[in-house]
Amino acid sequence: METRRAATGAGVKPSPLFLAVVTLTAVAAWLVTTDLVDKGVAAFVFVMGAWTLSLIFHEFAHAFVAWRSGDYSVEQRGYLTLDPRNYTHPVLSVVFPVIIVMIGGLPLPGGAVYLNRAALSEGQATLVSLAGPLTNLAAGLLAFVTLSTGLVDRTAQPELAQAVALFAVFQIVVFILNMLPIPGLDGYGVIEPALPSSFRQLMKPVANFTFIILLILFLRVPGFSGRLFDGGRMVAGWFGVDQDLWVDGYDLIRFWQGLF
Repeated sequence: METRRAATGAGVKPSPLFLAVVTLTAVAAWLVTTDLVDKGVAAFVFVMGAWTLSLIFHEFAHAFVAWRSGDYSVEQRGYLTLDPRNYTHPVLSVVFPVIIVMIGGLPLPGGAVYLNRAALSEGQATLVSLAGPLTNLAAGLLAFVTLSTGLVDRTAQPELAQAVALFAVFQIVVFILNMLPIPGLDGYGVIEPALPSSFRQLMKPVANFTFIILLILFLRVPGFSGRLFDGGRMVAGWFGVDQDLWVDGYDLIRFWQGLF
């Protein structure tokens, strides 16, 4: 029965909360193109909504690949519903990363899903770890495509284009960041199955301090965040998106600056 359900995808059931976030993000995107509300406020809601969706899809991708690989515990934990409340702690996994983006522009990874590693082979465990970051990469590239093809017109819809460009750069940055081989990040999860068991045991406690490690890198290593955004800038350039567009997007979503 479990094998049949895994093959048909019957376990994937989007939650009402997920659909609400999708709807809110879509409405905000439309409002950015109108004069019904302040464009900065609408752009802020759009970028935060899109960022929340990217966090959801990132964790869902981990769970879905694990499920297809034989770890059916993810369905029991509700990971296939795309409900952000089921991905570890909703505040630390979704709300906190969104706030970090909002106040500092530094896209940090979200949370994690609990997996039954014993149900996965080494190759499957690697694919599960890789699945999450690939959703960020795909989302960033797709956003850039909407700009390069004119689906989002930079002339007719300048504010929406700025917001989409900012979201796209954030996705590339978080992809690069997540692929760093640091315990607790997906980049380490990709190579972990191939590492000696003694080394894996040694590194296991380090995963509890991933956030502190990232803060040290951002705050104490000169040029660290700049290097990450260099990657976003490079990919943007491949699609003909110049830096001014997404920098203007960052200024746009910080609508409260004009209130003081």
